[in-house]
Amino acid sequence: MTFDERPRFQDLSRSKVPPGFRGRSGVTVLLWQTVQQTLFAWSPQPAYGWRRWLLRLFGAEVGKGVLVRPTARVTYPWKVKLGDHCWIGDNAELYSLGAITIGNNAVVSQRSYVCAATHDYKNITFPLVAKPVVIEREAWIAADCFVAPGVTIGAGAVVGARSTILQSVAPATIVAGHPAVCRGSRSTSAELKSS
Repeated sequence: MTFDERPRFQDLSRSKVPPGFRGRSGVTVLLWQTVQQTLFAWSPQPAYGWRRWLLRLFGAEVGKGVLVRPTARVTYPWKVKLGDHCWIGDNAELYSLGAITIGNNAVVSQRSYVCAATHDYKNITFPLVAKPVVIEREAWIAADCFVAPGVTIGAGAVVGARSTILQSVAPATIVAGHPAVCRGSRSTSAELKSS
């Protein structure tokens, strides 16, 4: 291997963040990063109201009763919508270069990574491409999962621990694996009571 070869697949010297891609000024991005790494991350675990307030201050839409752990990370809060009573676990990452919407009573468990952007590997300049992610109401993303750009997790779906979600998941479906495949369906509480 030599270091003087011309790029054939990706030339990162030509890669640029598209204008307006971040959705806020560079100063706002830097300010959020500073706040997240200090006031957000250093807050006591039960200070959920404080973290909700910080997220709202930076443009996130945050419903009532939302629980975001202090070690959770949000890239651009102004691109995030969190429904009522949803939970974001320890060390979960909302990589919100694109929009991320999480519905009421949905859970993103510890160490899960919700990714709303990728790169166009077919273009030599390797540009960023934002693709929204939607996690519908009452869905549960268990620990250590990866949710790919452009995916929708249907209402009431369950994603088993350490799964990789590359395609959308139907409502009330249980999926697991790498890549995740259907393992069954989820019953509602009314169905469980009647059985």
